[in-house]
Amino acid sequence: MADTPWPAMSIADANSLLTAPGTPFEMETVTIRGIPTRVYKNAPPHLRFIFEAGRAYGARDFIVYEGERLSFENHYRAATAFARVLANKYGVKKGDRVTIAMRNFPEWSIAFWAIAALGAVVVPVNAWGTGPELEYCIADSGSKVVVLDHERVDRLRPHFRNLALEGIVAVRTPKEELGVAEAFEDLVGKPSDYASLSADPLPDPGLVPEDDATIFYTSGTTGKPKGALGTQRNIMTNLVSMAYAPARACLRRGEIPQPPNPSDPQRSILLSVPLFHATGCHSILVPMYAGGGKLVIMHKWQPERALQLIEEEKLQAFGGVPAMVWQVLESPDFDKYDTSSVESVSYGGAPSAPDLVTRIKQQFPKVHPGNGYGLTETSSVTTQNTAEDYVNRPESAGPAVPVCDLKVVDENGKEVPTGMIGELWIKGPNVVKGYWNKPEATEASFTDGWLHSGDLVRIDDEGFVFILDRAKDMLIRGGENIYCVEVEGALYAHPAVMDAAVVGIPHKVLGEEVGAVVQVAPGKSVTEEELKAHVGKLLAAFKVPIRIEIRHEPLPRNANGKILKTELREDMKKYIGQGAA
Repeated sequence: MADTPWPAMSIADANSLLTAPGTPFEMETVTIRGIPTRVYKNAPPHLRFIFEAGRAYGARDFIVYEGERLSFENHYRAATAFARVLANKYGVKKGDRVTIAMRNFPEWSIAFWAIAALGAVVVPVNAWGTGPELEYCIADSGSKVVVLDHERVDRLRPHFRNLALEGIVAVRTPKEELGVAEAFEDLVGKPSDYASLSADPLPDPGLVPEDDATIFYTSGTTGKPKGALGTQRNIMTNLVSMAYAPARACLRRGEIPQPPNPSDPQRSILLSVPLFHATGCHSILVPMYAGGGKLVIMHKWQPERALQLIEEEKLQAFGGVPAMVWQVLESPDFDKYDTSSVESVSYGGAPSAPDLVTRIKQQFPKVHPGNGYGLTETSSVTTQNTAEDYVNRPESAGPAVPVCDLKVVDENGKEVPTGMIGELWIKGPNVVKGYWNKPEATEASFTDGWLHSGDLVRIDDEGFVFILDRAKDMLIRGGENIYCVEVEGALYAHPAVMDAAVVGIPHKVLGEEVGAVVQVAPGKSVTEEELKAHVGKLLAAFKVPIRIEIRHEPLPRNANGKILKTELREDMKKYIGQGAA
């Protein structure tokens, strides 16, 4: 409504209206592990419920992968058939763990829903992991069965003898390469066989919301990965939260949120993040299945191929980490493709340049950009910043979803006043039980239901969260705290900078000096001195990097899209003792 002043409603009033009795987002308080917790009263109970309900979408496309098309009905039949294999051949039952280690193939989703339908626990592990890293996660989780693609079969081959497995299932693996593994296609069938598989549902495993559902391994900077143990309620909470921000944006705009219209075009999204990450699994795979959406999967991320698929499949949404969005926007082929179908561009997992919002609006006029904040330990979404709120506060991750409580604490765990900087603690039905097999790590990171995020933030008086830094990544130069995100933001404000990372350079007197690595946008150029002068105009002198390394290739990132600062710190050690140039 053009003549309605924005915002037409405060965040607090919008939350009250949306969560009132009788609404889809109505809340109630239940006791979870001894702690009273606000939950969505109308949330689905578990993944099995979603799996059965999704079958109603029938012949509609669910997954499109490099020319292959898989309907909801055929996906259901394949997942049910694989679940029977897991149960009858390998003895998998409710509560047992099954590992998935593969790239984003259609079989990833089939395996996920098969395991979930049995009430077993899905263990998605990082497909980029080395053989020893994969072995550790499989052994630590006590998985009965592993489901692997060809690359992971090769990587794990020397490790199979160390693992107590009931079954090794290989997807898209040549017969001569199987070794001790069994081919998925022999156990279930090829995609062309799925339509003739049994349509009978599986026995009911008797799931309840607090039952274990997933173990996602988080890559710690020190020590072994920790398995975050998620419940059925965790995932169902995220499913409901995903629908919350658009409804809140409507009220803030002075409009009334409308329920989904069955005659609307099928929602479609380009999957550009790994399914083994909580974002890909909880915030894309599960909601798209539950809502009858179409998931388009690329074999490998390529911005030009992404543009081609947007045109061919009339995709409404895409996203990933900010660097991926930039690559699409900066592609020399952008104007060759029809991208008018795109209505949503979302990203998170890394800081982004403020002018990214402007560029998205220029090149995708229908889009309301958005981002959010979440962790593996919060089952993806904790805060959301969308539409006009994001345009007005692009540097914020937004306010919390209504079932989440947030507080900011000092180093002693004492809450600090509004607007002050401290560590973010999070409480709610989206927070995982703890770390699998790691009681000490669980005790260190969870206090009376509150998760210690490890992120330094401030929260304004409307509840908008501003992520300043990882607590452990904050630099201390001569006793002065320097938040890397602030310096990165200054670098991003330069038009030639496409990506930026700030890391510490050890200094024997000051402790640390500020160092930076930037990726220059295609067709642009800038010198180290120009960037230093630019940052110096925006920030105090002690925050200006003493060294800025300029690169033309992408900065190193892990599978979740986060910059590998450990690697960059090693690279920057060559500047130790050189001082400011």
